[in-house]
Amino acid sequence: MKLNHNNDRRPMDGRPTQRRLKTKPVLIVLGLLLLGNLLWFIAWMIPNQKTGGGEEVASVGGEKITREDWMVAMEEQYGKETLLELVNGKVMEAAAEKYEIEVTDKEVDLEIALIRSAQDSTNSQIHSLNDDMQRKQMRAQLILDKVLTKDVVIEDEQIQTFYDENQSLYNIPTTYRTSLIVLQSESDAQETLKELENGSSFDVLARERSVDVSSASLGGDIGFISEGQENVDYSVVTAASKLEIEQYSDPVPLSDGRYGIVYVQDIAKGRAFSYDDVKNQIKRELALEQLPQSVSPEAFWKEFDTEWFYGE
Repeated sequence: MKLNHNNDRRPMDGRPTQRRLKTKPVLIVLGLLLLGNLLWFIAWMIPNQKTGGGEEVASVGGEKITREDWMVAMEEQYGKETLLELVNGKVMEAAAEKYEIEVTDKEVDLEIALIRSAQDSTNSQIHSLNDDMQRKQMRAQLILDKVLTKDVVIEDEQIQTFYDENQSLYNIPTTYRTSLIVLQSESDAQETLKELENGSSFDVLARERSVDVSSASLGGDIGFISEGQENVDYSVVTAASKLEIEQYSDPVPLSDGRYGIVYVQDIAKGRAFSYDDVKNQIKRELALEQLPQSVSPEAFWKEFDTEWFYGE
């Protein structure tokens, strides 16, 4: 039985390595979520006023840019992907009703907890997601998975074997949604700390001062981290574990000689999931591995008489 071809190799001592859950569908979901979150932010920034399309929103050298120009540009850049997300969500809800598929909050909670603790490439995206949007998209993904696997037979013995071999995957540690400002020197870090104490925004300072390019562009956000996570500096995890929500640390020395200021946005308490908690989740993952190819919600458009603006 093989769940993930890339992670089923054995170390030299002959013991089986822990196999990871599939991440490709999750990455697709998270990509759409990230796009949706961006559009939500843009919409939030637009003043809520009933004005005509000719309203001036900016000007360059006396040449005005109207609200209509702005909206057309956003539609051209993001419109198709955003509409696709909305359509697919509706299609999946229709599929759930037709095939009597139920997705519970508990199932969504489990999937989110597993993603947060995976410590792989999905973590680089998850910190940018709005919680409500994340849950909605996860629900849509679970509906799709359940529809695709409803007729696939997986024996209880297979499920039990996977759980026994990978039980530590379901012992979820406490995770901290963390932001980080990385500075070249302790003096730079102390100066930044003073600005924070004087009321400056952590997000803004991270964008302006942090020398870590990847997190600086996200306002310092590095996602959910936990103890034992190899791709995060030990000092950062240690500092985060000592903070309460919406607290920041004093400057902490990093392993590369630089300094960091750590801020905790949220804390997700750890928990251990029993076999009964995850039995159906494992069954679904194993069933998905039996499918000959990945399937997207668009495959169901014809079945649910779907039409959209782009007419494809």
